[in-house]
Amino acid sequence: MAGLSDSTQIFIVLGLTLAAFIWGRFRYDLVAISALLVSVVLGLVPADEAFMGFGHPAVITVAAVLVLSKGFERSGLVDVIAEQALKVGSQLTLQLLVLTGVVMVLSAVMNNVGALALLLPVALRMAREHNISPSILLMPLAFASLLGGLMTLIGTPPNIIIASFRATQTGEAFGMFSFSPVGAVVGVAGLAFIILLGWRLVPQRASKASTEAMFETSEYLVELRVDEDSKANGWSLRELRQSLEEPMPILGVIRDDKRRPGHAFMGALQEGDVLLMEVGPDEMKLLADKAGLKLGRRDEEEVDAVASEDEGESGRTPGNSSDSDDKQARKQDKNKQDKNKQDKNKIDTEGLQLIEAVIRNDSVMVNRTVGQLRLQNQHGLHLVAVARDGGRLKQRLRDIRFQPGDVLLLQGDEGDIAESLSALDCLPLASRDLTIGQPRLLLMSIGIFVLAIVAMLLDFMSSAVALSAAAVVSLLIGVLPLRDAYKAIDGPIIVLLAAMLPVGQALESSGGAAMVAEWMLTLGSQWPPVVTLVALFVITMMLSDVINNAAAAVLMAPIAVSLASGFGVSMDPFLMVVAISASCAFLTPIGHQSNTLVMGPGGYRFGDYWRMGLPLELLVLAVSIPMILWVWPL
Repeated sequence: MAGLSDSTQIFIVLGLTLAAFIWGRFRYDLVAISALLVSVVLGLVPADEAFMGFGHPAVITVAAVLVLSKGFERSGLVDVIAEQALKVGSQLTLQLLVLTGVVMVLSAVMNNVGALALLLPVALRMAREHNISPSILLMPLAFASLLGGLMTLIGTPPNIIIASFRATQTGEAFGMFSFSPVGAVVGVAGLAFIILLGWRLVPQRASKASTEAMFETSEYLVELRVDEDSKANGWSLRELRQSLEEPMPILGVIRDDKRRPGHAFMGALQEGDVLLMEVGPDEMKLLADKAGLKLGRRDEEEVDAVASEDEGESGRTPGNSSDSDDKQARKQDKNKQDKNKQDKNKIDTEGLQLIEAVIRNDSVMVNRTVGQLRLQNQHGLHLVAVARDGGRLKQRLRDIRFQPGDVLLLQGDEGDIAESLSALDCLPLASRDLTIGQPRLLLMSIGIFVLAIVAMLLDFMSSAVALSAAAVVSLLIGVLPLRDAYKAIDGPIIVLLAAMLPVGQALESSGGAAMVAEWMLTLGSQWPPVVTLVALFVITMMLSDVINNAAAAVLMAPIAVSLASGFGVSMDPFLMVVAISASCAFLTPIGHQSNTLVMGPGGYRFGDYWRMGLPLELLVLAVSIPMILWVWPL
């Protein structure tokens, strides 16, 4: 790019970076590190400063908060709250109030994605127990987690980034509760809207949103018998799968009237064994040709009954009223039989060790197939079905490329399945018995966190040092095992922050931020600064709807400072505008991980989010600007 100014080059780099973020073909951490390396090659970022972002206070603070959040989960704090949340009764308004209120409070003191992940199974269990569509509860839950993050320094990465950016400009960062006056008012206003009106704007897809409905197996469940002359006689299930060259789910093996889960059956198949499988007509032919499996006794009876009924119909002579009456009666009987047959065929998951899980944004499964992941060999998991956009995918399992928000029906060992899902970055959705942590560890984890906050408030330690110290002490006393602490640190978000911080500084040092600010000042020269504040709020919020909120804060912070300098006013209200607006991505499922996490379980489509998200964003804008100007005057 010889001959181009530094500011032009950084705009080109950022433009391509934003396009890659929006495209979503590559994970955002890979895009961010690529942008950093390109900036180094172009001389926009000094080579010896390229990786200083990994030691930036904002990055360290985010990592410490993630570890502390996992410690709260392990100590039982969240389980205590969740157990009480399940006692609210059947009134929908009260259910929404408790769920959204709890997740908002938790999001203020821990990572908001972690808070949502902990309350998501509770919301699904509540929906099932009270026979309501999960779609009514899950989007309000996700949006409330975003609102809760506005309240404190550690609630969301944009707040940490803005506080650190202020420290580089003035030598003093925003404090732990500097965000609370504005964030709390915005949060309460948003919560009131969600509970009173917002949930009514959410599409109710009771027939598809329920995971039970998505994974209804009555149309696919068959019993296949191993005969003496079957090729599969004497095979192991592994040999059977290899011969089929298809990841067909074998849910169980019935022998001597005893059913064993398919993943746990290690012996050889024998004559008389019955395989419980989910297959369609195409797979049935494959199983017959390659393994010699035949329909079980129950399915044969049903096929014979249908054939006999068809023969009976063809033998009758139409034309008189009695025949018509008989036909109508037979039709009613057939409908009743079909219903009974459907009820009979519904899968009984007792003992089959099935679990539902949703794929997170940062999962290693994204854009990969079941074969590439080696789910069975490496993780001990059998894929039974996949649901997307509220409906079960009908294509072959081996051809599915997983996407964030997909809901999986998996089979695996109860003792190992939690560890396997954690390794795959998936969130279990099945109803679970809440386990209360040890009271001693619970009190100690809360005490350590409170001491860290006091140290920050008294300026005894910076936020990065205080929270890191709290995380280390939690590990030393056994609140959280060291292995779990490393797993809790979200690698992609750490790399994103560490890579984008130098690029954001390049935007400022190259003069690019000043150019954008000058352009906005020119357009708004006839208007008071508050109009520019509104424009900055809207631009940042729109940016956050399509890229990671931390990246939006990194890019918009230097522009906010340049705008304040151009007006000759305090930078604080401009920085607060960026902090609030970057965390309010309510229009799309890709703007924030919380939105993506509920997409599959809630049965939402891409276009569903704006229905409640747009009025909520307008409400946040209307409440935020006056509050910011009151608390942080120009």
